[in-house]
Amino acid sequence: MHIHIQNPPGEHQFAITPDQWQAALARHPDITDLHLSIADDDAGFTAAMHEAEAIITWTKQVHLRFPEGALPAVAPKLRIISCTSAGLDRLAPFAWLPPEVTLLNNRGAHEAKAGEFALMALLMLASHMPYFAGQQRAETWSPRFGSILAGRALCVVGLGTIGGAAARHAKHFGMRVLGVRNTPKPHESCDEVHATEALDAVLPRADYLLLACPLTPETRGLIDRRRIGLLPRGARVVNMARGAVWDQDAVCDALEAGDLGGCVTDVAVPEPLPPGHRMWRTPTMFVVPHVSADDPDTYNDRSLDIFLGNLRALRAGEPAPNRVDPVRGY
Repeated sequence: MHIHIQNPPGEHQFAITPDQWQAALARHPDITDLHLSIADDDAGFTAAMHEAEAIITWTKQVHLRFPEGALPAVAPKLRIISCTSAGLDRLAPFAWLPPEVTLLNNRGAHEAKAGEFALMALLMLASHMPYFAGQQRAETWSPRFGSILAGRALCVVGLGTIGGAAARHAKHFGMRVLGVRNTPKPHESCDEVHATEALDAVLPRADYLLLACPLTPETRGLIDRRRIGLLPRGARVVNMARGAVWDQDAVCDALEAGDLGGCVTDVAVPEPLPPGHRMWRTPTMFVVPHVSADDPDTYNDRSLDIFLGNLRALRAGEPAPNRVDPVRGY
């Protein structure tokens, strides 16, 4: 089977290397008969697509190289597209994807790093660190005392690997965790799990709100101005989902009015945020440039393990764990 890895041009920190591929094969000795090609340019991509049966690449590369109508002509033997991102909202709608091609996401690669980031963000908010960051820039000594997380209620919207890891860490710190997702199926790290339809009833109970859901037509604008108003005064918010999941102007307004007690966000609209954008200067808002979930030391190894695990399942005639449902968008 011909596997092609298409690294983005100029990518150094997260480019997948031949050594990483060989190390992954050594961890999965039962998966054999694989031929690898790697490129970061147009010529290498074009040459590989004549024979490639699977491609591992960045979401941006899929969007660029497989516009609607390009497949199967561009890659007549292609049967698997494996993206190195968990969220594939950039590729929606999926009319470009032929039914015979399996699209895989990278769900699971982010769990450890994102879980630690979520915990850090909650601890920062509990101790008013976004507020103190602003006070430091203003050279102002203004004491404000924080509280512990234990006993506080955390609403986690989205219980995939990232939201699940956040819930697990929060539970360890003694928080009461209220999960919200498509179905109210119980989760081992949540005290309660509610369907999305019950969100309005959950938000007034939340001291903290953490967003970790995928961006889909159903979640776009999910946390709108009205729902921000349902949170208790002084509630604190973490966004590790996508900037389009919430109304960020409404969040900024609530922070400026003192209705929210602080915010840590790893996402924004647009990305990158331009100079002069209000999010840079909104009091008690801490902006991180979309780096919460990627560890350069482990990311590629984990990504290749996920791909090979899916390949093993497909070869055994089993469902691929990371297969994306084009209807749901994840």
